[in-house]
Amino acid sequence: MPNANNDPQIQQAPHTVAPVAEDLGRRFQEAGFKLALVGGSVRDTLLGRLGNDLDFTTDARPEQVLKIIRPWAEAVWEVGIAFGTVGCMKDGFQVEVTTYRSEAYDRTSRKPEVSYGDTIEEDLVRRDFTVNAMAVALPGSVFVDPYGGLDDLAGRLLRTPGTPEDSFSDDPLRMMRAARFAAQLDFEVAPEVVAAMTAMADRIEIVSAERVRDELNKLILSDNPRKGLRLLVDTGLAERVLPELSALRLERDEHHRHKDVYEHSLTVLEQAIDLETDGPDLVLRLAALLHDIGKPRTRRFESDGRVSFHHHEVVGAKMTKARMAKLKYPNDMIKDVARLVELHLRFHGYGTGEWTDSAVRRYVRDAGPLLGRLHKLTRSDCTTRNKRKAAALSRTYDGLEERIGELQEREELDSIRPDLDGNQIMQILDVPPGPVIGKAYQFLLELRLENGPMAEEDAIAALKEWWATQG
Repeated sequence: MPNANNDPQIQQAPHTVAPVAEDLGRRFQEAGFKLALVGGSVRDTLLGRLGNDLDFTTDARPEQVLKIIRPWAEAVWEVGIAFGTVGCMKDGFQVEVTTYRSEAYDRTSRKPEVSYGDTIEEDLVRRDFTVNAMAVALPGSVFVDPYGGLDDLAGRLLRTPGTPEDSFSDDPLRMMRAARFAAQLDFEVAPEVVAAMTAMADRIEIVSAERVRDELNKLILSDNPRKGLRLLVDTGLAERVLPELSALRLERDEHHRHKDVYEHSLTVLEQAIDLETDGPDLVLRLAALLHDIGKPRTRRFESDGRVSFHHHEVVGAKMTKARMAKLKYPNDMIKDVARLVELHLRFHGYGTGEWTDSAVRRYVRDAGPLLGRLHKLTRSDCTTRNKRKAAALSRTYDGLEERIGELQEREELDSIRPDLDGNQIMQILDVPPGPVIGKAYQFLLELRLENGPMAEEDAIAALKEWWATQG
């Protein structure tokens, strides 16, 4: 195992941590209790990236913790007190203090049974990975590392403090967390951990959809999601939580050559990440990952040797809605991701620029507020190794964006609406509110999309002409 002392990326066990931590440690000591900074806070301190979230463990019971921190903290919350955790805010730090504990799932429950422990070693052994099983006892910043976490941190290795089988039995979500840390920290996962993940993959099914979704989001929003997603697929976990991803590994056929859809999707995700301009975008990343999930259901082998996936974008949009609903994503996000999946092929009808202005207007109208994301998704969807073809596609999309820009300047494409509103329609046709107003509005909207803005008198004339045909 590598020694942390030889790795320049790993700082020595900290002699001091944040002043707020030392201050809190003194208060616990004066009250007769022990306190230690623990888990990810220690790991990130050693990596030189301590954030504003501080996690502590203590031998004090939750009621005793409350007595100590109430006079000290700026705000206190007790939402996790049933699980031994008290939270508070102090000097810009979000602090959580958890009583030494052990927890385990039974075979049917989704909620842990909590029991309190008496020593920090007992507390650390129940943590997910050795790199999260290090502590700094306070005050005085005494480093505690009973399970070799520092060396694993230097070796960029994920191991469990005890056996991985015991760890994953305690909380099956830790299997997904292994994939997430591999992606976030660019760590390798120890072979025995991978083996346990594979053998115990079905245990993830007792974990709530919300917890699975949150862990999946953290993985997808990491710097290197491909690494974590591969691990989910290879261990069989994806088959339980995101089976549409595993299904993209279509079997190869020596007579019907076609693109590797699974690898293509991971590459599209990476290319979409490269186009992000305002930080990680979960909607864009989910759309990139899921954009081709309709292909396995629509695959056909044609007589000329080609493979087709007709309407896979429509099928994929429906599958996206269904999967995201099962994972309890917000309805607005489900709608946005599914819409992007549905629209991701639309550009390929553009050819070399033959679309009419009407077609461009409809492209913008259908994308709505997702237009910027659709631009990025469409550009990311080009993974050809043929540089000439890739350059041609890029130039063509440049041309489409230029045309959209020109039309936006002339016509306010971002808010396409008919040239007459509902009140004007009722006044001109002398009819009360009802379904006919909606029909008239839709007629004028189609006219607007087809021809662009109209003068008010022309719109009135067109409306009256249409009305005369309605009997």
